Amino acid sequence: MTLTRSIMLFAAAALFEIGGAWLVWQGIREHKGWLWIGAGVIALGLYGFFATLQPDAHFGRILAAYGGVFVAGSLAWGMAVDEFEPDRWDVTGALICLVGVAVIMYAPRPG
Repeated sequence: MTLTRSIMLFAAAALFEIGGAWLVWQGIREHKGWLWIGAGVIALGLYGFFATLQPDAHFGRILAAYGGVFVAGSLAWGMAVDEFEPDRWDVTGALICLVGVAVIMYAPRPG
């Protein structure tokens, strides 16, 4: 159950961080205004909240692993929202990052 919970928390964190950054981007770059920017800032705060719920208590480990989730999630967001078409190198890089996430977070450790 802890593995499933951890993966779900990473997915929620990615949704809020990537979505929040996208909202700020839309507010500024696409001139959609302060409401979009404000919603993005709130979403970014929720990302930080979800990151604290990970079962591991080490901030550095959580954020390092989340970096890999962010890479893969950003490509997926681009595909879903911005009509981005990743090439094989994008996909390969994202998979490498996700392997890194698994090693950092879920490798057996003594104690």
